[in-house]
Formats: sequence, structure tokens, C-alpha cells
Amino acid sequence: MSLALFLSSLGVFLLIAIPAFAQSIPDNAKAKGYGKGWECNAGFRPSEGRCVTIVVPQNAYATNRTYGRGWACHHGFSVSDKKECLAVFVPDGGFLDASGERWRCTRGFARVGETCQEVVLPANAYLSATSRGSAWACGRGFEVKDDGCAEIAVPSNAFLNSSGYGQPWSCERGFFEQDGRCEPVEVPVNAFFDNATYGTGWKCERGYAASNQACKEIEVPDNAHLDSSGNRWACNRNFQKSKGQCVFRE
Repeated sequence: MSLALFLSSLGVFLLIAIPAFAQSIPDNAKAKGYGKGWECNAGFRPSEGRCVTIVVPQNAYATNRTYGRGWACHHGFSVSDKKECLAVFVPDGGFLDASGERWRCTRGFARVGETCQEVVLPANAYLSATSRGSAWACGRGFEVKDDGCAEIAVPSNAFLNSSGYGQPWSCERGFFEQDGRCEPVEVPVNAFFDNATYGTGWKCERGYAASNQACKEIEVPDNAHLDSSGNRWACNRNFQKSKGQCVFRE
């Protein structure tokens, strides 16, 4: 084989071996540093198989990224539907938040549409710290009623509690709630006061069991003992309960 024929064959082989993407990299692009394909140079973005120049609008700056729009609005501007950067309008009583793209109302103002309206506090109210719900809350001893704060009616032998929901008052120790009042707990003989928020308000002493509104002495049968509550009995080991007695377990 002549040298000329060999070189001609080698050239054909190399043309076939060159990757197709290397022959189709558009202008203003380069081969990816990893994988296959190409990517646009800084200042350009892909569009229909080409790399077109990124046009940065007024009040914006180039991000030098190869993805997205390739630009972002300056602080205090936001992108419009027409891909422009328009100044963020901040109404009276508002401020530009840290994002630079939105505004919020200052404390003492509430958002109403695209404005910030001053919060009018009713008597016995204060500005709320939460950003949700009402812009004000009633002071201690008052509750929201209509558009104002009404005084909470606390019955005798009760006190205001710190609960943010439900009943705003609780009965004093030794009293229980009944029909919106605080009635005294009547502790029967052989019982003691129980401060639980449920139940009768009293418990029987050890060796006694509640029966209606009284504490009756527990009759412990043979081969039995008072259990850990002190208000019931249980059979000793190797015995079982049968008809109110403890019989030998066979």
C-alpha cells in the first residue's frame, strides 16, 4: 500500500471517529467539562440549538450563569410579566423586606389590598405580635367581643387563668365548676380533697371505697389484701376471685 493511500484511509477513519457533538457545537459555546454535549459561554444562553446573547434589562445585572434568565433585578426591583425590572412600590406605612422584591407593613399597620392601613386599637387592647389573624389582642381580663374587648365576668371563688383558648377562668382550690359558677367541694367523711380538674374533687382514704357521695369501709375477705390504690381489694397469690371471695386456685 502506498503512503498516499494509507494517509487517505487514515483521514477518512478519523473523520468517522470524531464525535458528532464536536462537529455541531454552535458559536459562543464549548464542550461540557463532563459528560457529553455542549454549554453556552458566559453571557449567552441556549435557544433552539444556538447560543444567543443575554440581554440584560435596565435595573438588572448579569448573573454569569448558564441556566435561567442569566440576569437578576437589583435590590428594590422585581421582574414583571414583560421580563422587565420594575421598582417595587412601597406604600405609606410599609417597608421593603430583606428580599428586595416585596414589601411588608410596619408594626401598627395592616395590609389592605396594596396599602398599609393604620391599626385602630379598641379600648383595653394592644398590638399583636403575630403576623397572622387579628392585628390586635385584648389585654388580661378582657376578651374579644364583636369589634372590641369586653371585660371577662369572673364568678365568685374563681380567678383568671393564662389559657389562650377555652374557659378564661378557673375555680379556686376547693371549688368546682358547675353551670358557670364555682361551687364548694363537699368532702365526705373518710375522704380527702383531690385537686384534679376532673372527677368529684375528693378521694376516699385508704381502706374505703366511694359509694354515691360517701366513703364506705372496704370489707376485705379472707386470703385477700388491699391493692396499690388502697380503695379496692385483690386476692393473694394462688387464690382467685369467685363470688366476692378468694378461693384456692386449683
